[in-house]
Amino acid sequence: MSTPDRRAMLERDHPALSIRGQCRLLGIARSGVYRPAPANDDEDLALMRRIDALFTAWPFLGSRRMTVMLRAEGLTVNRKRVQRLMRVMGIAALGPKPRTTKPAPGPKIFPYLLRDLVIDRPNQVWAADITYIPIGRGFLYLVAIIDWASRAVLAWRLSNTMDVAFCIDALDEALARFGRPEIFNTDQGSQFTSAAFTGRLASADIRISMDGRGRWMDQASSSNGCGGR
Repeated sequence: MSTPDRRAMLERDHPALSIRGQCRLLGIARSGVYRPAPANDDEDLALMRRIDALFTAWPFLGSRRMTVMLRAEGLTVNRKRVQRLMRVMGIAALGPKPRTTKPAPGPKIFPYLLRDLVIDRPNQVWAADITYIPIGRGFLYLVAIIDWASRAVLAWRLSNTMDVAFCIDALDEALARFGRPEIFNTDQGSQFTSAAFTGRLASADIRISMDGRGRWMDQASSSNGCGGR
């Protein structure tokens, strides 16, 4: 069966299956089948293709974080429009989310160092965050370490517990492969404020920055020369 025939099998108003789900079952690319909005056909279609690419790489992105990343790429878009297009595409962030930012009792909290800082080169600032991936009736925790200038993922690990060990494993891999950053930014989650994690950063002579809200991706625009919150 040819690709055009498979596209003809799509039911855009199917009550149970989204366009994304139907494309996956039919084995065809999603980017070629989205129906553009009446008023801004070409612009909306191009934006939907970019949203699809970002969501494929970061399936926990909701409309808020998706809007931040699109704006960081220089696109003029508001969250309401992103929400509308994500509904058309039948995609949504993973949820409901368990709480992953839980301060450890009595840890040392470090100041936020990125305000008004221009981030424009690799290994200047790294960041880490924890999200989760649902599996069956449970979920796994995912920690990812990125270089803020390029937003490239340097290392990642999965764990079925929130123990700090999987975060340190990811950090050690990133350091071994890419050297060390000048600054490492996290939220105030118990893993990142633990003596084991902050001690590993300190032993590598890395300055520690903490924003306290679990929103490192909200700062993505900093890599384009914008300051912090």
